[in-house]
Amino acid sequence: MTVEGTVSGLEERTVGRAWMVRLDPADRGGAAVRVSCARPACAPQILPSAAVGRTAAVAHLATHLRAAAGPRPEAYCACRAEECHTHTRETGPRERAVPSRCGGPVVMAVINDRQGRWWRALECCARCAAAHPSAKIVATAPAAASPAPAAGAPPVTGRPPVPAGPQFSHAASSPAPVPRAVPAPRPKPRRNRRTGKIAQRIVPHDLHPVALREELIELGDLFRAYQQRPEPDLAQLAELHSRKAKAFTTWWEVTGETDLRLEAQRAEQAAAAALLQHQQRTGQSPVGDGEVTSRLLPGLTQWEHARTVLAHVAEHTPLPGPEARLMAVMLTLRSALTGTGNLVGQDVKGLPLTEPEELIGRLLDSGWLSIPGTADDLLASRPESPTPITIPSLMPDEDGKGPFDFGRKTRPKLSGWAQRVVGDKKLRKKKTGAAVRLLALALAIRTTTDGRLGPEGEGIDPAVLASWCAVDPGELESLVEQLIAADWLEEAAVTDGRLTGRLTERVLPLSCPLP
Repeated sequence: MTVEGTVSGLEERTVGRAWMVRLDPADRGGAAVRVSCARPACAPQILPSAAVGRTAAVAHLATHLRAAAGPRPEAYCACRAEECHTHTRETGPRERAVPSRCGGPVVMAVINDRQGRWWRALECCARCAAAHPSAKIVATAPAAASPAPAAGAPPVTGRPPVPAGPQFSHAASSPAPVPRAVPAPRPKPRRNRRTGKIAQRIVPHDLHPVALREELIELGDLFRAYQQRPEPDLAQLAELHSRKAKAFTTWWEVTGETDLRLEAQRAEQAAAAALLQHQQRTGQSPVGDGEVTSRLLPGLTQWEHARTVLAHVAEHTPLPGPEARLMAVMLTLRSALTGTGNLVGQDVKGLPLTEPEELIGRLLDSGWLSIPGTADDLLASRPESPTPITIPSLMPDEDGKGPFDFGRKTRPKLSGWAQRVVGDKKLRKKKTGAAVRLLALALAIRTTTDGRLGPEGEGIDPAVLASWCAVDPGELESLVEQLIAADWLEEAAVTDGRLTGRLTERVLPLSCPLP
């Protein structure tokens, strides 16, 4: 038997549109991904990472949605056309499939998998869209207007006419469906409690107080962001470790876990170390509670270089006496790297020397110093025509190595530091001699960060100071008194055979603290 003029409901209506954008690995073992679209006109894209690929895939799908027309009210549900397999439970051999019915207006929905590997746009009914947990409604079709009955057509009744063609048992025996409200999409459960990770520990979602949980999560994010910085910021790192120490201490008090207390102690130590490194790199050192001082020579490295130069001069001064040693210090710093440098008359006249011409002549006669002219020519030279000097003992050997290993930028800093110490305004005003200036240099490199003399403030052996100043030990007390009068030293005393005291706050920036 043939039935004429009969077609199925799917053939009577236009099937809804559907297309998918996928994210797949581009090569085995690599991080690159391929973004492909189901539309033939769209060429695949190769992107460097999954994160970049997801962004591109979402943007590509959004472009199609903006360019495409809105959902059509006469369109047949695209999800129903595929037998709703994406949101119905699979049946076993002895199970009967649960029927799924379409309903509501036609919508344009976007669904995706949880792993972020594909995104699909569907022109489907509102009921199927609500059945997808991940569905997002982009647009809704307007309600279709009911057509007016044609002339001679039977009146509209509560029961629809039976169409010609093959009938199905469930459709023939069931009454006309009663219009019902379309169920709204089920809202996703909202997670109000954030979770995070810090120091290889997962922050519990039920940790209380809430402020502690939020602080730990934020610190974990900040530490991970700091690791991505191109350049370190020790001040910021010290602050992060300090906050971590306080947060872990509170966490330990709440839970009683010993490991948290140990982690807090390690964070405190890391904060102190990072802060000290920051202060040393920027020329600052702690003085008291919350106080820092800016030093002329920043950092441990330059402080050690200053001690190295003065120790070298103490062993290689060609002539006896404090004036010859002071002159050797200043000339060594002028020509430390190559054994050569420039000098003008004012550089020598600014030093407390009784007879500079005679001292320069003795240095020339000893062979330690060499200049192209005489001592008088050196003293008469001006900045526009300085006198070149040469110290053969400082010249590099055949391997290019000299007695010092600091760079070209460090040498003028060391020279400027020594001139600031030796030429201190109050030392010049008090007309102190070369021995007092040498003692000022010796004390400046033998202090703690807060200015106390000696390692950890334990004082300095007077014999060492007297040897450096090239004076008898009995003369050291007079030199110390002159430094006190010049507001260079305070609380000075000789206790248990060691000179103790403290540099004044005025000259603390000129000090080079011991490690």
